[in-house]
Amino acid sequence: MSAVTVTETTWEKDQVAIKSVRVPVFVEEQEVPYEIDFDDFDAGAVHWLAYDGDLIPIGTARMLEDGHFGRMAVLKWSRKQGVGREIMLAAIDYAAAEGLKTIFLHAQLAAIAFYHALGFYSYGEVFKTADMDHIAMRLDL
Repeated sequence: MSAVTVTETTWEKDQVAIKSVRVPVFVEEQEVPYEIDFDDFDAGAVHWLAYDGDLIPIGTARMLEDGHFGRMAVLKWSRKQGVGREIMLAAIDYAAAEGLKTIFLHAQLAAIAFYHALGFYSYGEVFKTADMDHIAMRLDL
């Protein structure tokens, strides 16, 4: 894969590009109902978009004001190539610059190793969100 570019953005500016990643990943592939994936928090969140060398959106995520990171999605054909890591590193840099002490997230169980490699640790019991098993994780900055 050619170089990946990650940019910070807003829902107002880039909701079409954000949806171009989240709909195929969450709504179509994982069968998350549209109204669960897209919520009232999108408008006030900081978002990131990852673009491939042709400036096509291939990944996205968001962070709420309290440090809750989520909605990480990478298009199927771009996975296992470092896209998610680049998005996460941009989010960690952002949180640190904003003075946040902690980033927390709800990881799908298949993603635990990914987040552990970035320094997150899991806590609590497994729970269901959108009919998928998740676990709470956090990173202390």
